[in-house]
Amino acid sequence: MARRPRLILPAVPLHIIQRGNNRHPCFACEADYLVYLTLAGRYAAEATCQVHAYVLMSNHVHLLLSSGNATGPSVLMRRLGQHYVQYFNRRHARTGTLWEGRFRSCLVDHERYLLICQRYIELNPVRAGMVADPGHYRWSSYRANAFGDDNPLVTPHLIYTGLGRHEGERRATYRSLFKEALSDQLLTQIRQASKSNAPFGPQAFVDEMSRLHGRPDGIGRRGRPKLARGNLSEKVL
Repeated sequence: MARRPRLILPAVPLHIIQRGNNRHPCFACEADYLVYLTLAGRYAAEATCQVHAYVLMSNHVHLLLSSGNATGPSVLMRRLGQHYVQYFNRRHARTGTLWEGRFRSCLVDHERYLLICQRYIELNPVRAGMVADPGHYRWSSYRANAFGDDNPLVTPHLIYTGLGRHEGERRATYRSLFKEALSDQLLTQIRQASKSNAPFGPQAFVDEMSRLHGRPDGIGRRGRPKLARGNLSEKVL
């Protein structure tokens, strides 16, 4: 069966997921995380991509980014994947592939859904039971977005900068969003969209993105998303 064309548009945020092959670890020590982040920053700049949120889990990664052109994300992931795998194989005396095929992705509506996706990404360690608070996990963008920790990889999206009149207000507003857990319905929608390379957002956004790519089968729902409290123990993608 032919692979579906990837949905990527300039300036439209993209949620990317890449897994370790057979769910095996793609980070084995602290140095691996640091090298990945360094390479991600280098190749994001070269590919004109801006990373708004990320989390590095032991066997997969999530990135939320925007690009000035439709090819930027693919260029970033290709270079990042190639160079990180070369490093990882040398350091850990292994050979062969590290990633499980090509990365998965979904376009994200840039309004309220962008911050929902950021929360989904930065709450991964909490849902996985690794930490009780996202601020306790070192390998994510949460502390940069919530507390202003220096992180050269993170570039705030305009939607984030609109959360307040100054940095302190924006960070406080952002932290307040995490007091409310994502609903099971939203978790399912994000996962389905990522698995099928379908848009994530209100129905008008889903319809428009699908129309632009000649695909009538986008996944989404009508209306604004509910922010009802969900189950924090639910396993992550």
